[in-house]
Amino acid sequence: MQIDGVHLDSASVVAVWEGGWRCRVSASGFDLIVDEPPEAGGTGTGPMPTEYLLAAMASCYALALSWAAGKRGVALPDLAVTATGVYDGPRFGALQLRVATSAPADVVSPLLQPALRVCYVSNTMASSPAIEVVIAGEPRAPEMPGTGDAAGTGDAADAAGDQAPSA
Repeated sequence: MQIDGVHLDSASVVAVWEGGWRCRVSASGFDLIVDEPPEAGGTGTGPMPTEYLLAAMASCYALALSWAAGKRGVALPDLAVTATGVYDGPRFGALQLRVATSAPADVVSPLLQPALRVCYVSNTMASSPAIEVVIAGEPRAPEMPGTGDAAGTGDAADAAGDQAPSA
């Protein structure tokens, strides 16, 4: 269902550019600072966008793992999940979640796949939904089958010279 073009079963955040490589993101009433390190031209006043992506993955999976454990009556003391991404050009080419807990591996192992199935972030990344970019306030033209691409109206040649910082 939609109201004023917004899906009621959706989530949104707003990123406001503050100059240089810094943005302030508003999410559910919280402000997040996104920046690049000084060696990439930023001010180093916040995590990089890719670190927020990894944070979303690690935290979502930790919550899902805790949920899966609770459903099965299993305790996961001192649970920590580390998300690591390996850069491959302007994207991650590989992602890994590392689970640490003092619970024995034979107790944790059966929880890994059920947690993965209910983790919204890993499910979204595994399915790679199309990314639609629209201009606010502009009427949306109907998309013609086979004419769009995930990067918008440009093509690979247009993007070839576009190189932002590593995040």
